[in-house]
Amino acid sequence: MSLLDHVWMVMTELGPWLIVGAVISGLLHGLLPSGFVRRHLQGRFAVLKAVVLGIPLPLCSCGVIPAGVGLKRDGASDGAAVGFLTATPQTGVDSILVSAGMLGLPFALMKVFAALVTGLVSGHLVDWTGGGAEADDAADVSCAVDTEQGRTIADMWAHGVDMVRMIWRWLVFGIVASAAIGVWLPPGALADLGMGSGAAAFAWVLVASVPLYVCATASVPIAAALVAGGLPTGAALVFLMAGPATNVATLGAVWRAFGGRVLAIYLGTLIAGSVAFGLAFEWIAGSLGFAALASADPHAAHQIAWWQTAGAVILAAALLWFAFEELRALVGRMGAVMHTTDQTITIGVKGMTCGGCSSRLERVLNRDEAIDSARVLLDEERAEISGGVSVDRVVELIEGAGFEAVRSS
Repeated sequence: MSLLDHVWMVMTELGPWLIVGAVISGLLHGLLPSGFVRRHLQGRFAVLKAVVLGIPLPLCSCGVIPAGVGLKRDGASDGAAVGFLTATPQTGVDSILVSAGMLGLPFALMKVFAALVTGLVSGHLVDWTGGGAEADDAADVSCAVDTEQGRTIADMWAHGVDMVRMIWRWLVFGIVASAAIGVWLPPGALADLGMGSGAAAFAWVLVASVPLYVCATASVPIAAALVAGGLPTGAALVFLMAGPATNVATLGAVWRAFGGRVLAIYLGTLIAGSVAFGLAFEWIAGSLGFAALASADPHAAHQIAWWQTAGAVILAAALLWFAFEELRALVGRMGAVMHTTDQTITIGVKGMTCGGCSSRLERVLNRDEAIDSARVLLDEERAEISGGVSVDRVVELIEGAGFEAVRSS
């Protein structure tokens, strides 16, 4: 099979489950009561509530950093915030469904259980050791987390799409990497190199995954391909736990917001927990006689159901559309540089909670014919607009998108 054939096979496995996960994400966004997070992340069961809330949320490291640190800023206990940061990027409804589809239900259930336990352990250890540092600079890496949520079907749809949009580059990376592994890493290759069993496999995976940024969902097809290449399923679990939850940016954010002691607890819990659960899964799988679905080559030819084809087509169309949006925005920014006679408007924006919000507002602004280029800065809570557009029109667009425009005094 060619590389393109492998890409298509991965997309047929990934697409349907990713779509289901996005739909569930939108429903969670719309149905959770307003103010739910702030009301429940303090007190005796704060860590448990934060972890349980975080497990189904489809947030990777890029999204969980502002969300988790924002919980601390909004009054959640340090333990609750760290528990949320630990558990959330390991899972998500989309990642759970994709894991079940590509690696088997037992593997997906162990993944959820591991996220629950490591989140509880890290959160309680932080609280028991006195919490983290007073993070005066937490605002540098965070934004508001729990604003009034949309209740309409359109709001839920937009949120689900934004969750996929936020990770689309990593989805492309995961799909292509998985397909490349399927082409150039034949079944059993890792075992032949001495990496397919024992401590070497776990050590190799840890060294590769801790500093690397990989999305929880996009990393699943990579893990499936590695298992087909001879990697133990337990080592694949290490990859899917340590990879999404740790990377240089996340570690730096935890250190800045909570201090070195909390960072040591966070990283130590993830490393020790991923290895422990990887070994446990290997033992349980051997004792009960089941294996991950990917123990057979996931790229081997098989009959593709109509819903898999539909999911792959929808996913491909979405990825192409996201790429087109970015290209159009880039062209708009380049064109704005050449139109030096047009005015530039800078206006404050309140109500943005994540990268998905800023990206959505940027798209709304750039669609207006009178705007040559628009850039939305999440951390600085402002928008910069170039073109022959009035301030009143910019305010109208911002408020029409569901945010608050703050005029300069």
